[in-house]
Amino acid sequence: MLAVFVASSSGRLSAQAARSGAVSRGRYCLSSVAKNDKATNPLSRRRTQEESKFNSPSAPDAVEKVRDELPVTFADISRANVAIRNGVVRTVCEKSVFLSEIVGANIWLKPEFRQFTGSFKERGARNAILSLLRTHGPDFKKRGVIAASAGNHALALAYHGRELGVPVTVVMPTIAPLAKVDKCRKFNAKIIIYGAHIGEAKEHAESIMLTEGNVYINGYDDPPIVAGAGTMGIEIIEDVPCVDAVVVPVGGAGLIAGVSCAIKTLKPECKVYGVEPEFCASFTAALKAGKPVPTETTPTLADGLAVPIVGAHAFLVARHYVDECVTTTEKEISLAVLRLLENEKMVVEGGGASGLAALLPGGKLDRPELKGKNIVVPLCGGNIDTTVLGRVLDRGLAADERLVNFVATVSDRPGGIARLTALLAEQGASIKDIYHERAWLHSSVDQVQVKCVVELQGREHAARLKKALLDNKYPLMWNNEQFRSS
Repeated sequence: MLAVFVASSSGRLSAQAARSGAVSRGRYCLSSVAKNDKATNPLSRRRTQEESKFNSPSAPDAVEKVRDELPVTFADISRANVAIRNGVVRTVCEKSVFLSEIVGANIWLKPEFRQFTGSFKERGARNAILSLLRTHGPDFKKRGVIAASAGNHALALAYHGRELGVPVTVVMPTIAPLAKVDKCRKFNAKIIIYGAHIGEAKEHAESIMLTEGNVYINGYDDPPIVAGAGTMGIEIIEDVPCVDAVVVPVGGAGLIAGVSCAIKTLKPECKVYGVEPEFCASFTAALKAGKPVPTETTPTLADGLAVPIVGAHAFLVARHYVDECVTTTEKEISLAVLRLLENEKMVVEGGGASGLAALLPGGKLDRPELKGKNIVVPLCGGNIDTTVLGRVLDRGLAADERLVNFVATVSDRPGGIARLTALLAEQGASIKDIYHERAWLHSSVDQVQVKCVVELQGREHAARLKKALLDNKYPLMWNNEQFRSS
């Protein structure tokens, strides 16, 4: 628990008091706290420029004034922390020995997928409903709330609406997974299926709000939502007070806005990194433009992060506190999901695993300055369909070269394919799929192409198998690249 919070005469929590001794103890930290070195990235430069104009004896007060004028402050997060603590799961940061070895740093995982509905969204949803009840009183239960969502926000709002006795209407696009639609119905939410995508669903929800008087709750931009998400930052500092960096997935920017505000208030020297899929880099685009802008979106494994334009309130807060935002690839995301399942026995959706994805070897945060540091990675959600999970794992195995496809040209005479499979058996390759075709090979009428998908042990095993095939004079198409024996 945080030891003490000191309130100023204005009723806001003093950030200085929170930073000076608010944390009394932590859990098994291994390395020293990183120095507060100045980053050279645009976010750090922007924050330095904002605060440099306050270089005077009253500079701390001026900086606090800037922060107090943001849409969400540490005081809001602290109030949310008290309000929701009995209604959500208090997840504990867990040290991962296996992932620490892979990354070369002390990796702590915050398993938010263990919330009742499977994601961190419960924090903001409960805080938003409670805020409305405080503002409007018990009569608000007659009005209810409405939201547009295809997944986690809908589930969280439906569940906590039922728990708090507030009617919930959720507009879900036609692409929403049926499993999530059924779960929302079980929480007694009114479900409306409308629109080909979340944008059309949102427009329809807003039109319903005007006619029926519901209050619309944005899943990533409403200040109570951001404040609720920020309670994760307080818990991170409680569990790992020697944390050097926090790596947060970014979609609509609500989570990173809240977490960065809490982290930077309690421990300013701690770095906060954002990670978003390269197929929907809306926060990066907003930073370049200086404001939220529409971003081209391509379907991604991190579907929960595919928000084409970040929230305006969330952006104002996040760009003030976040040190840097990087992107991650589909390959890295699939590997992160695979690593979590194999090493930690954790089933995490693509968006929830994106923070880890950037830290894995070859990722944008695979950097010398982070080696040996204490890094906390929130695992934001675990609501992934079983069919999608299978595809993601296959992609992860392929990225790991433990699942390889190749096309070999063999003799179309008796024993031709048998000799190939004998070679595969000799090399320890397990055949997962095999298919041969004659019609599309034009080099020789007495040859046939054999398409194989084989299970291997990794990159070294794959290299040995490819060499063995080439040494045995098989013309080869390996992972869509043409090879011929010398």
